[in-house]
Amino acid sequence: MQPLCETYLQPIELNKVESFYPLHVYVCKRCLLVQLEESITPEQIFRQYAYFSSSSRGWLKHAENYAEMIIEKIRLNEKSQVVEIASNDGYLLQFFARKNIPVIGVEPATNVAREAERIGITTLPKFFGRETANELAHQNKLADLLIGNNIIAQVPDLNSFVAGLKTLLKPSGIITIEFHHLMNLIENNQFDTISHERFSYFSFIVIEKVFVSHGLKIFDVEELPTHGGSLRIYACHTSNASIPIKSSLERIRRKEEAAGLATLEKYTSFAEKVRATKRNILDFLIKTKREKKSIVGYGAHAEAHTLLNYCGVGTDFLDYTVDRNPLKQGRFIAGVRVPIFHPDKIIETKPDYVLILPWSIKREIMSQMSAVGEWGGRFVVPIPRVAVFESNGKEVSKTPLLEEDE
Repeated sequence: MQPLCETYLQPIELNKVESFYPLHVYVCKRCLLVQLEESITPEQIFRQYAYFSSSSRGWLKHAENYAEMIIEKIRLNEKSQVVEIASNDGYLLQFFARKNIPVIGVEPATNVAREAERIGITTLPKFFGRETANELAHQNKLADLLIGNNIIAQVPDLNSFVAGLKTLLKPSGIITIEFHHLMNLIENNQFDTISHERFSYFSFIVIEKVFVSHGLKIFDVEELPTHGGSLRIYACHTSNASIPIKSSLERIRRKEEAAGLATLEKYTSFAEKVRATKRNILDFLIKTKREKKSIVGYGAHAEAHTLLNYCGVGTDFLDYTVDRNPLKQGRFIAGVRVPIFHPDKIIETKPDYVLILPWSIKREIMSQMSAVGEWGGRFVVPIPRVAVFESNGKEVSKTPLLEEDE
């Protein structure tokens, strides 16, 4: 039972009752889609949203590199139409707009959409599916390039979403979708990426079935380092015979099959690995506090909500956490009620350990916070196993992934 991720309490709310919801993950024994049970609606999560993509320098650079690559790859110009689903604050579309390529964003979080409009990115404040796709198609806004970064996991009606992609795509158009790869989630124990806002978790084997069922073919796939290991798929209309299917598809299929993703046993064994990780995290925190050492967190994102609440880590272990997003500062992480400050708080209080909660960008954070080494402080990364790092990024210790590996 967990509070909704990306929920932050005001000081006045600390003595009020919070709502907790089941966070249970299931796998379909027929198609192997990994998904949450339906306990909340998208409107409860996404109409007002605290995450702004532009707050991560590393993610901004990733977006810029993608824009430069795809503009050249499919020869986009001022006559092309680019549409991004879940366009957030315009973090990506700005790089197309700067080259005078027409762009439209679709973003249901009205507060975030306003930020995109403020920098000149036309943004439709709606959820994406068949209805929104038909609306844009009737306005003659069919896409030469249709983008969805880290959004397909967040749609409860998967079939409506993919049907909408087909409706909005020009006959010669290209779709690119990025998503956290389920294989990495399981292999590297990334359980904290499971949250109420992510309704589904995809292997390539499963997402290919979904696209084929809607008349779309995936013709290329790339492995990316983002978010602890992601896939970027390239798709087009099945009827588009001008685009050949690349060998990368078969390579990923074989890789997933070798990892066991085609069998139920792989999924059912994951739970014990998560429980072992929880015990390892708590062992480290208890030992450190008994040594009278101070620990603070870095990050107040969705993954922090899941990890801290599942492990029961509040201010008895973490003095506070920090985040670069000013909308989170001065508030408290829901459930565990850990206070959130500006990163400068770490320099002020000089803790012995900084627990990096957004572990997928640990190198970026260690670089930004290298001053921690000036007083002998160290960094701790909890996933996939508890590891301690010097301020220069050198790993000095780590726990085994599973207790029986000791």
